[in-house]
Amino acid sequence: MELEQKRFTKNDAGFVCAHCGRQVEPLGYTSRNHCPFCLWSLHVDILPGDRANTCGAPMQPIRVEPDRRRGYIIIHRCTKCGEIGRNRAAHEAKVQPDDISLLIRLTAGELPG
Repeated sequence: MELEQKRFTKNDAGFVCAHCGRQVEPLGYTSRNHCPFCLWSLHVDILPGDRANTCGAPMQPIRVEPDRRRGYIIIHRCTKCGEIGRNRAAHEAKVQPDDISLLIRLTAGELPG
């Protein structure tokens, strides 16, 4: 009998954003998977936090969907392979919260320039 693979791996390391170049600090409670300043991500996970995807390309935030239970969900599209990913926003984080004005603009369908 095979063991079921974990669906989430906590990987809360800081990083330098590949898109805007700013230093991003760890969240402290879950995996930080996108930049709080520009909302861009990297296509590095197959399952959240596993860092097992070999694509590695930048993922552009293309829209944000409000969710009653989970807050804002950022929808990213990989700039290389086109895969769509969904990430929960960290707009209420104590350390470097996501840019709420950018989240709202993306909710309204405005793509960042």
